[in-house]
Amino acid sequence: MTTAISSADIDALKTCTQNFINHVYFVQHQFNLIPAKDHHGVCINYVDRKEFRDEFCTELITTISEWVYSQEKAKKIIDDFQKEEGRSFQNAIQAFNQHTLKKFRDRDSRKIFLQGQFGELLLFNFLQHFFSAIPLLRKMPIKTSSRMEVNGADAIHYNYESGKNLLYLGEAKSYTSKYSFSAAFGDALESIVNTYDTHLNELELYIYDGFIEDNLIKIAQDYKNGILKNVEVHLVSIIAYHEQGKLKLTNEMEIKQQIMDMIAEKGKALDKKIFNKIPEEFHPRFNYIIMPIWEMDKLLIAFQKRVGK
Repeated sequence: MTTAISSADIDALKTCTQNFINHVYFVQHQFNLIPAKDHHGVCINYVDRKEFRDEFCTELITTISEWVYSQEKAKKIIDDFQKEEGRSFQNAIQAFNQHTLKKFRDRDSRKIFLQGQFGELLLFNFLQHFFSAIPLLRKMPIKTSSRMEVNGADAIHYNYESGKNLLYLGEAKSYTSKYSFSAAFGDALESIVNTYDTHLNELELYIYDGFIEDNLIKIAQDYKNGILKNVEVHLVSIIAYHEQGKLKLTNEMEIKQQIMDMIAEKGKALDKKIFNKIPEEFHPRFNYIIMPIWEMDKLLIAFQKRVGK
């Protein structure tokens, strides 16, 4: 067996990422990292000398409902709001959006408590835009289910391309100012390797519990049972961190180049022994997404307020 889903089905299951990506700038570069291949350097977009932080937050928040629910499940909930509760279409949409935000929010009392969700939401969008990989397993409903244990990968996405079944295991790490880049990077490496070691157990837990879309269940079952052919598992680690370097606000392209140069300098300064955490056989399948954010704690607090907490 090669696949149970067509490329047209893959396209139909992709969510809307472009409006969010419009407020992100990214390049592919080696960035002095190991493995020596192109990785993604990402930052909030600049237009002229202005960083579009508010616009970035707005569009990131609009992707929350698609992270929580598939298009099919969202349509059913909205239909139920209309048929069962007598809501108008517009009212049902508003009710649905509030419903998804409640699932996204946390009851944590810390000043910054959506740090993990912020990183996972970035990962959800970047996996689809950079790798054309759709969600195989939706993690947010698992986290809000009182009967399910939360563990494993932050994201498990899937693509079918050139006769290959491609699985993308993603881990998101978001670090405010109290973390050094080196410590954050080492933590992220250990986390993604552990994700690879445990992801099959995780799939087994959730295959029959409604967290995988119906037309992807066969993919997950065949993979777990060892009968899915031409499989490649890729690892993706996103590291969003508090950057303290000083930018010269000259012009748009120079500002963006300064940011990418900072990522390369961070990579160059890493003790190369840190990469020993990655088994060498993983190197061809290992991908970094590095995202410096200035005043990251303030951005996270603003993000939290925007989702209504």
